[in-house]
Amino acid sequence: MRRLEAISAEKDTMSIHTPRIEKKVNVNTVTAMKGREPITMVTAYDALFAGLFDGEVEMILVGDSLNMSFLGKEDTLSATMDQMIYHTQAVCNGAKRPLIVFDMPFGSYLDIDQALRNTARVYQETCAQAVKIEGGAEKADMVRALSAHGIAVVAHIGLMPQSVRAEGGYHIQGKSDEDIESLLRDAKALEEAGAFAMVLEGMKVEAARRITEELAIPTIGIGAGNVTDGQVLVWSDMFGFFEAFKPKFVKRYTEGASWIREGLERYRNEVKGREFPDDAHSY
Repeated sequence: MRRLEAISAEKDTMSIHTPRIEKKVNVNTVTAMKGREPITMVTAYDALFAGLFDGEVEMILVGDSLNMSFLGKEDTLSATMDQMIYHTQAVCNGAKRPLIVFDMPFGSYLDIDQALRNTARVYQETCAQAVKIEGGAEKADMVRALSAHGIAVVAHIGLMPQSVRAEGGYHIQGKSDEDIESLLRDAKALEEAGAFAMVLEGMKVEAARRITEELAIPTIGIGAGNVTDGQVLVWSDMFGFFEAFKPKFVKRYTEGASWIREGLERYRNEVKGREFPDDAHSY
């Protein structure tokens, strides 16, 4: 009996080992993965970490979450076009294989004309291959206009961080049949308008399942269960560097903050004890 339990526990901890991604990922690569292979996506904000992620994931999102993770802000709304372009340029310098998505910041796409101007700037000033915008069916005409002008769009529905102040906080979506139907209408309108992929954030699993099953384009979940076509996480969350809070949907794959502190402690002790630099680290 114990042997069977041990074998079962071993199977539970096993995961598949997939090869690195060697070819450049583009929009067609991602759409072809629908229903065939789960899509992996993480955030990045600089060339250093983008280089580490290069070849490990299909997509990188240069997220407006950077101001929460690295500027200490309470929400994402303070990010600007200039900031996002700077960080996207850095990410593009570091990562050559993933499809890089530019997260359009709050206030940069209030109407179609503004959206066209700002997304054109994204394409002109960075190597991003797509932009992400938050919103439901009310953004369908905007998505249609962007698509018609050669801008690839990732839609984003469910919990929308840029609406956090208007919504009075972060609220899980799709709790009722009526909510699910509303989300589904949004998703279908955005797909019909030309979005090639869709982020589903902070919603009940049944809502994410319905949307994923009824759309022909891939869905990428964050806090939407294991029923979507892919997953995205903020890198500083998943690697344990951001400690202010940890959402339920975040799995920490390493405790980055802890081993940074351990390294700093060793450094401090060696400097104080005049162990560093030693002869091996001196000219």
